[in-house]
Amino acid sequence: MGCDGGTIPRRDELVKLKKKPEQKDKDSELAYKWRHCALTQEKLVQPIVACGLGKLYNKQAVIESLLSKSLPESASHIRNLKDVKDIKLSPNPAYKSETDKSSPYICPIIGLEMTGRFRFVCLWSCGCVFSERAFKEIKTKQCVMCQQPFEDNNVVVLNGNEEDLILMSTRMAERKNKLKEMKKDKKEKKIASSTSVSNTETTATDGNKSTNMCTITSDKSSASTSTIKVEPTTSNSSHTVVKPVKRGADLKPIHDPLFKKAKGEYSVSKDPNATEVFKSLFTSHQTEKKQDRAHWITYNPFYN
Repeated sequence: MGCDGGTIPRRDELVKLKKKPEQKDKDSELAYKWRHCALTQEKLVQPIVACGLGKLYNKQAVIESLLSKSLPESASHIRNLKDVKDIKLSPNPAYKSETDKSSPYICPIIGLEMTGRFRFVCLWSCGCVFSERAFKEIKTKQCVMCQQPFEDNNVVVLNGNEEDLILMSTRMAERKNKLKEMKKDKKEKKIASSTSVSNTETTATDGNKSTNMCTITSDKSSASTSTIKVEPTTSNSSHTVVKPVKRGADLKPIHDPLFKKAKGEYSVSKDPNATEVFKSLFTSHQTEKKQDRAHWITYNPFYN
């Protein structure tokens, strides 16, 4: 059957060949990476963040995944928001709509579009993004956009290949180790400063105690009790020195009239310094004794 009437069969019609696997379009794959979140595969919307490996994410998606603890294994290196960096992207003025093949962001230095054809880098110290070509041509240790200094381990290649991922992982580990060392140094400095301050305070208090300390003693053999006498020190110091004084023959009698009035023997009617008007307020006065009604101040128990 067949092969008659002058037909010429082809080789693929006579011999069965293995089908070649479908090959991905590299340009479309790269464009997809630069326009979609690596976590949720949704379109990138500001604010956009990058991880230490150079992958791009929507910040809202990262926060929701951290709260729900639903991060995949590909993003296991993200434990908190400190593991991602807010990146500063320059908008493309030629970009019009989503159907446009041009990228919404460009390099702010030489104007290359972020379509995936050109390599882009991000500085972890400040978050500025520009093309790798411009970064190599400038050759400075300061960011061209914000003039902030950076180190070699702060350079992160965005959406890099497998070799770039290995390099980014080592740089990420270096940054974490450096942060730990800086925290240790800060703690040691705080401890050293606190100990030095405490030592100065103790020496100052010990000096004040040595100058202002006093001992209060009482003579057990004598029956007289001991009192305390407070004397001010020199005008430069605000402290006072307390000295013990024995109460007995050395102590002079008190001649204070107010102290005499506090005794039970005192009477207002016998006080020569009191006036008659003041004496009339009390029941011991002569006019008060003759009174047959209640007094308006002292309210004596007389009948009205």
